[in-house]
Amino acid sequence: MARFFVSASNIFGGVAYLSSSDSEHLRSLRIRNGEVFTVCDGNGTDYSCVLTRSDRDGAEAKILGTSPSVGEPSVQVTLFMAYAKGDKNEHVVQKAVELGARGVILFPSRRCVARPEGSALAKRILRLSRIAEEAAKQCGRGAVPTVTALDSFEEAVERASMTDVPLFCYENETDAGLKAALDACPGARTVSVMCGPEGGFDPAEAGLAVERGMRSVTLGKRILRCETAPLAALTAVMFHTGEL
Repeated sequence: MARFFVSASNIFGGVAYLSSSDSEHLRSLRIRNGEVFTVCDGNGTDYSCVLTRSDRDGAEAKILGTSPSVGEPSVQVTLFMAYAKGDKNEHVVQKAVELGARGVILFPSRRCVARPEGSALAKRILRLSRIAEEAAKQCGRGAVPTVTALDSFEEAVERASMTDVPLFCYENETDAGLKAALDACPGARTVSVMCGPEGGFDPAEAGLAVERGMRSVTLGKRILRCETAPLAALTAVMFHTGEL
């Protein structure tokens, strides 16, 4: 069933009020008056609605019933990904949303080839946010994961280290495995997964991450691409916590 995200402030009096862009999307999906679709308030509630009006100014839908959103995982996983070349960040954002990430945070690393700044960065974040929203609609999420960017690696480490299980995925780690790190923190509610750029993390960066409290972990004996590692780690966390 078609799914739309609407601000909770636009749901009142038994009616959901949709934007002009949503109205255009309704038309592209050939949803007409009298047909049913789902509206989500982004806070964990789904509304079964029937379309009553749709034009260029927006749309209105009568609420038939409500139910809790079932698409949100019990564990909140934030993915920290270094800037990557081409459309690799786009690919990761889309798949991470499908897998259940709560948010994606981009950051610069010493070996990053791509380093967007200013208006270029703003445009990239806007595009990635749209990709996240479309993916959330498609896969039945109860909230749209956020996509943001930080100014430095140090700031990314500081943010990531604040979670219950801060995982630093490092290709030169040989001892500590991902499963062992998760086993050591049963009942964790928040997890961060940090992955590097095409050239991997600089040893000094890895040292700083561990110094600040992150858990350096290996993702196996094979070197994974920068667009593969975050999705592999996220999948492993979801499986370990019973979300897959």
